Amino acid sequence: MLWFSAPLPCFLGPGQPCDCLPPLRAAAEQLRQKDLRISQLQADLRRPPPAPAQPPEPEALPTIYVVTPTYARLVQKAELVRLSQTLSLVPRLHWLLVEDAEGPTPLVSGLLAASGLLFTHLAVLTPKAQRLREGEPGWVRPRGVEQRNRALDWLRSGGGAVGGEKDPPPAGTRGVVYFADDDNTYSRELFEEMRWTRGVSVWPVGLVGGLRFEGPRVQDGRVVGFHTAWEPNRPFPVDMAGFAVSLPLLLAKPSAQFDATAPRGHLESSLLSHLVDPKALEPRAANCTRVLVWHTRTEKPKMKQEEQLQRQGRGSDPAVEV
Repeated sequence: MLWFSAPLPCFLGPGQPCDCLPPLRAAAEQLRQKDLRISQLQADLRRPPPAPAQPPEPEALPTIYVVTPTYARLVQKAELVRLSQTLSLVPRLHWLLVEDAEGPTPLVSGLLAASGLLFTHLAVLTPKAQRLREGEPGWVRPRGVEQRNRALDWLRSGGGAVGGEKDPPPAGTRGVVYFADDDNTYSRELFEEMRWTRGVSVWPVGLVGGLRFEGPRVQDGRVVGFHTAWEPNRPFPVDMAGFAVSLPLLLAKPSAQFDATAPRGHLESSLLSHLVDPKALEPRAANCTRVLVWHTRTEKPKMKQEEQLQRQGRGSDPAVEV
């Protein structure tokens, strides 16, 4: 780079004033500033990049307690394998799997032992009066009530675990409780959305209620209503998969539980009405504009050929677990 540090000869005639020196000096200063800027940029390129922000250590994260009721059926293992493999991607998670049975079954016990997850295995049988009768559609009676309440009892006082972690979380544990049915589909992102819940957090659920999605309507960061088609005047017109509750809040409200006698569609409200005002709900998933959980159901397998082979004494080997 050439700097002009001394006057240059002027080619004007004798006695004529020279006016070329100031522009030359200004041009030289501009060149000097550009040279300095280039040197600064080259130094920046040689400087190592800043270290990326480190995520919190797993031990520093609040624990997510996932409560899953389950019952014996042909697709039970397939559903639980799918869910367990999603949960295995989530750090700091404790799975409370509650069987609708008198005691633990070998299928579920074996699956939990092989899952690699921190888990608690519980079992409670739904009373006969609350069970679906032959030919009744699934929506006639609330399902999984006894099982979810059994999980809440364990979180509050422990006892009764038939496998896995026996002791409930100690007082002061930071955590959140989520009710995850075994036939839904969950994005891993959903669990990080709920992890820092202070009271009750909410989000949309896809493919539910006869709609593409149901969920809260949010304005200025607050829940102002709900997008739903069926009984919109319910206290909390949300799906079971559409909310999570902070553990301290649940422990502070020992009478809060699900009501087996609640009218159709009011099971969620029977718990949430004890915990929070609708105006205090915490919207998640980009102010409830993203769907991260879907109310999917596995089609019931058709066993016509199996039944035919069984009548012929050639049915599938019952010792092979499906």
